[in-house]
Amino acid sequence: MDNITQENKNKISATIKKIVGFMNLECQVEIQEENLNFLRNPAENIGGQGKNTTLVSVYTPEDVRFIIGKNGQNLKAFEHLLRAVFSKNNENRNIVVDVNDYKKSRASFVLDLAKQAVLKVRNTQKAEVLAPMSAYERRVVHMELASCPDVATESIGDEPQRRIVIKPFP
Repeated sequence: MDNITQENKNKISATIKKIVGFMNLECQVEIQEENLNFLRNPAENIGGQGKNTTLVSVYTPEDVRFIIGKNGQNLKAFEHLLRAVFSKNNENRNIVVDVNDYKKSRASFVLDLAKQAVLKVRNTQKAEVLAPMSAYERRVVHMELASCPDVATESIGDEPQRRIVIKPFP
């Protein structure tokens, strides 16, 4: 398993600061590395070798709506841009970017909605369909609700309207 070098961390940080600088914003960047095998299909995780994930946290005291965008669209594009720039050197690495903990708070909000839907499914024994959400948010919900033996989750639809259905487990 290859670890991200300090040189690569510095390059990622400098690239982010340069891009954010074009928006006349200043930021601080924190970079961590994790092996997120638990987010992947176990069948793909042969021999424990999974994709290393570089978690990039960007913090700015100024208005971040330009970086995050409506429903996180700009953040998704920003993350895609960084992946494209750094994919040449780190082919088995995934880059995840969060700005001012937007993704964390959004995931918490989505989990609260999912838990409310689980209660409704338990009471009515009828399936509930959640609002469309990103792949990351769907993954968080699937993982959290996997611990509920009385409900099943399934993703339906096509991007960007892909959503989760929560239904009683047969």
